[in-house]
Amino acid sequence: MNKKVFYTSMGILAVMYFVFGLVSWVNAILIPYFKIALELTHFQSYFVTFAFYIAYFVMAIPSGLLLNRVGYKKGIMYGFIFLSLGALIFVPAALMRQYAVFLAGLYCLGTGLAILQTAANPYVTIVGPIDSAAQRMSVMGIFNKSAGIIAPLLFAAVVFKSTDDSTFALLEAGTLSETEKNIILQELIRRVIMPYSILAALLLLTGIGIRYSVLPEIEEKEDEPKEENNTLSVVNPSKKSLLDYPYLIFGAIAIFLHVGTQVVAIDTIINYAGSMGIGLLDAKFFPSYTLICTIIGYLLGILLIPRFVSQKTALQFCTALGLLLSLGVVLANHTVSLFGHTANISIWFLASIGFPNALIYAGIWPLSIHNLGKLTKTGSSLLIMGLSGNAILPLIYGAIGDHYGLRAGYWVLIPCFIYLVWFAFHGHTINYWKREKRIQNEKIDNREG
Repeated sequence: MNKKVFYTSMGILAVMYFVFGLVSWVNAILIPYFKIALELTHFQSYFVTFAFYIAYFVMAIPSGLLLNRVGYKKGIMYGFIFLSLGALIFVPAALMRQYAVFLAGLYCLGTGLAILQTAANPYVTIVGPIDSAAQRMSVMGIFNKSAGIIAPLLFAAVVFKSTDDSTFALLEAGTLSETEKNIILQELIRRVIMPYSILAALLLLTGIGIRYSVLPEIEEKEDEPKEENNTLSVVNPSKKSLLDYPYLIFGAIAIFLHVGTQVVAIDTIINYAGSMGIGLLDAKFFPSYTLICTIIGYLLGILLIPRFVSQKTALQFCTALGLLLSLGVVLANHTVSLFGHTANISIWFLASIGFPNALIYAGIWPLSIHNLGKLTKTGSSLLIMGLSGNAILPLIYGAIGDHYGLRAGYWVLIPCFIYLVWFAFHGHTINYWKREKRIQNEKIDNREG
């Protein structure tokens, strides 16, 4: 692939990752918005993330099969069509003020992203040398998280009014009659109709544009023998299915837990700020703080990987740091004033988790799909299924938060990061399920070395 095609492809992929961010990270403010406008509990409100991300689990394998059948470019167009349809479903959902219809729209949005990410993630990995895949993932991550910074602020600017704090206070006080309350809530929920109608049109146009762009199709090679660990290149012929690659299975679990910690850190932080007495119109900035930390992590990844630090070393450092910061979230107890907010320091530990999370996702992917050959597309589909962690972990957090307090819910982060540390230091090196086979293969490597 020549440089012109490479940079054009990276530019198109950057647009896609920006769209991923706009559609995904707006959930951080949709959760408290729906909680108020649709009168939900914390647990119920986190079905926003469940409906959105469970589509990754259900649709990931069909997405891989779709891409195998029609190729990347047509598959990308179909993904954008699903995104457009999902955004459009918000219109009747708002008119009826029905949470179930909103969840259907979110599921459709998740389906579109499942298709798009099944195409985009291996594309970024394969489009250049695999030892710099984390660097390219970091570039894409900057576009994704930049959109994530903009998304809740843009939503707030379009949907909320300066007088809404007093309106929310009236609703919380419970002094309004049922008729008055319903009028206010109906007006509040219908504010999404115009922005999501415009979004639906833009998503459809983007999909059609990419379908007829210069983005090339990429065909994976059957074998990739030049790897740091040549074990798989020797025994690849005996590996017939995805289940023959333990490091891929462990990687899918790592993706599940990692993205779950990421969405918990971002999508719950507004409600957590609210529990400290910070109003919604001020709390809307906290997801952006988390994503700014993530972008700083991506920038360091671009500068350091692979020239100064290997992507494996970066993954090991970031998983360990994530564990330490998550312990700070549940254990630290001191009030600080920062950026105009007075809050418990634990919320700043929570926002800081965005920094190590930047390079964890980028580190897991190349370690999980190397040497899969023609199984790369379906292997990436399995990793995309891992994104359903975004659906499950927030529900667990919400259930704990409703019963024991929002801060107690963050204990869910600890076992997740412990597993990620294990995968970064050991799990990704396991090529065989049976210990005897691993020992035999190590002996072969030693003789060949």
